[in-house]
Amino acid sequence: MVRILVVDDSIIMRNIVKNTFAGMKIPFLCLEAENGKQALRLLETNEVTIVFLDWNMPGMDGIDFLKVVRAMPQYKDLPIVMVTSERGKFSVIEALQSGATDYIVKPVQEKVFKEKVTEILVLAR
Repeated sequence: MVRILVVDDSIIMRNIVKNTFAGMKIPFLCLEAENGKQALRLLETNEVTIVFLDWNMPGMDGIDFLKVVRAMPQYKDLPIVMVTSERGKFSVIEALQSGATDYIVKPVQEKVFKEKVTEILVLAR
C-alpha cells in the first residue's frame, strides 16, 4: 500500500491531490499536514512512500521543508513532488536544487499528475 503525505495549507488542494491519486486506482493511505512543521512531525512517526508538497504555507514553507528533510539521511531517497502555483523557471530550479523530485504546477492536470507519479513510484521500487 502506498502511503502519501499531502502538505498544503488549503484543504481544497489536499482533497484535489487525494482525489487525483485515488483516480490512479492504487491502494493508498493518506496523511495530511497544513504546513512543513506538521509534515515533519508526521514523517517522524509514520512511514511515507511519497510526499506532495505546496510551496507557500504559514509556519514552514515547502522550500524550508525540503531543505530540512533532505538534510536527514533517512529521507534522502523519499520522493517529494512540489504541487504549487509557483510557475516561474527560477522557482522550478530552486525547488529542484532544494531536493524536490519533481514539480507539478497548479491547477493540477490529472494526466500530468498521473504520468509523473507513476514514473516516480516505478523508480522508487
